[in-house]
Amino acid sequence: MKNGEIIKYSFAEELMNSISHWIGVVAGIVGLVFLIVLSLGKGALKMSSLSIYGGCFIAMFLSSALYHTIQNKKAKSILRVFDHSSIFLFIGGTYVPIIMLSFDGRERIILIFLVGALVLGGILFKIFTYGKFEKYKKLSLAFYLCFGWLSLFLLKHLYFNTSHTLILFLVLGGLAYSLGSIFYAIKKIPFNHGIWHLFVLAGAVLQYLGLLFTYCLGW
Repeated sequence: MKNGEIIKYSFAEELMNSISHWIGVVAGIVGLVFLIVLSLGKGALKMSSLSIYGGCFIAMFLSSALYHTIQNKKAKSILRVFDHSSIFLFIGGTYVPIIMLSFDGRERIILIFLVGALVLGGILFKIFTYGKFEKYKKLSLAFYLCFGWLSLFLLKHLYFNTSHTLILFLVLGGLAYSLGSIFYAIKKIPFNHGIWHLFVLAGAVLQYLGLLFTYCLGW
């Protein structure tokens, strides 16, 4: 594959790939508005943390939607880097409100720097493997999943210090992402990429609800 390893999908497949994540863009914008409105008067830290998360939500779905919508080869090859890199950004963005609002002191500082380092490392990995994404596909998938499931190390603290609703929705979202990755990895399944997109959308919505219920509604 050349030009950033552009993968060719059928018209129907690319339509599904595009629409599924344009829905994510709209959901992200609406969701961010709700987060901002419901966090008004609850402190700058809460609003800023949730806003960063909402912005990363939109960025990931937007980069993916644009990549699958635009067909110009040069633009598409560049957008693929953004598409893949924004996944690291979104995973990191999901950690931000959890760390900033459920941890404090030295723990908070260490965790937020660790997450930032993983995001930066993931993005640099994508930049330096440009044109070789298919070669490192399995490694990338493992990186995404491990980064997300590192949250298991936070569960004990969250269990004793925050709503169990958050834990439930984080785990459900993580399972959706993980199940979807099976379709992402198996190209022989018709519409495998679009199906993966739907699992990603489901996982993102589930974890969004967990953050909304916990930090905005106090459930």
